[in-house]
Amino acid sequence: MAEIHPSAVVAPEAKLADGVKIGPFCIVGPDVQLGENVELLSHVVIEGRTTIGKNNKIFPFASIGHCPQDLKYNGEPSRLEIGDNNTIREHVTINPGTEGGGMLTKIGSNCLIMVGAHVGHDCQIGDHVILVNNATLAGHVIIENWAIIGGLSAVHQFCRIGQHAMIGGMSGVENDVIPYGSVTGNRARLGGLNIVGLKRRNFDREVIHSMRTAYRLLFAQEGTMAERVEDVYSMYKDIEPVMEIVKFIRQDSSRGVCTPK
Repeated sequence: MAEIHPSAVVAPEAKLADGVKIGPFCIVGPDVQLGENVELLSHVVIEGRTTIGKNNKIFPFASIGHCPQDLKYNGEPSRLEIGDNNTIREHVTINPGTEGGGMLTKIGSNCLIMVGAHVGHDCQIGDHVILVNNATLAGHVIIENWAIIGGLSAVHQFCRIGQHAMIGGMSGVENDVIPYGSVTGNRARLGGLNIVGLKRRNFDREVIHSMRTAYRLLFAQEGTMAERVEDVYSMYKDIEPVMEIVKFIRQDSSRGVCTPK
C-alpha cells in the first residue's frame, strides 16, 4: 500500500505499487506508474506517460516527464521509462521522447543523476551512469553503461558517449566519445583512456596495457582512421574492450568521433 502525504496531489488513475512513499506537495499525473518502494521526498512533479521502476529515490523540485523542449512536439503520446535503484537529486529535469526520436526517453538502473542535471528528449541512458551537478544532455544523446558526465558539462544532440567514458567538468561535447575514453575542454578533445576508472572497476592489468597500445595505434598520424581501425581489429581480436572501441567507431553516427588535439 502506498503512503501519500495529505498535501500531495495524486491523480486517481496513477498506478502506485506497494511501498511507494509520496511526500509533501508532490504532484503525480494520471498516466504515471511508480514501482515498488519508490520515494518522492517532497515537491516532486511527475507527469506524462512516465514509468518508474522499483527503489528509486527522487529529491525535491525534480520535474520528471513534462513535455519535451522541442518546438516540433505537438502532443504525441511519447513516453519516459526509468529503471530501478536510481537516485534523482534536486531540480533534475527529464523529458519524454518525440516523434522524431522514437517516442521514448529511457534511463537504465543504478544511475545517479545529481543536482540540476537535464536529460533531453529521446535520450537513451544505460546502467550505472552518473550525471554530475548541472550536466546537460541535449536530445537524442546515447550514454552507455558506467559513463560519467562531469559537472556543468553539455553534450550536443545526437552524440554517443561510450561505456566507461569520462567527460570532465565544464566540457562541451560535440562529437562521439569512444568507450573508455576521457575528454575535457570547452570543445572537448580526447585526452586518453579513462585509466582511473578502469583500475577502479578492476580491469586486468594486461588488458589495460593492450588497450593503451591499441589507443595509440587508433589515433596515430599514419594512414586513415578506417585503415587504423582495421589494423587494430586484426591485432586485438581477443581483447574484448578493444573490440568494443572498434565496434563503436564503425557504427553509423551523425557526429564524428572525438579525437586528441
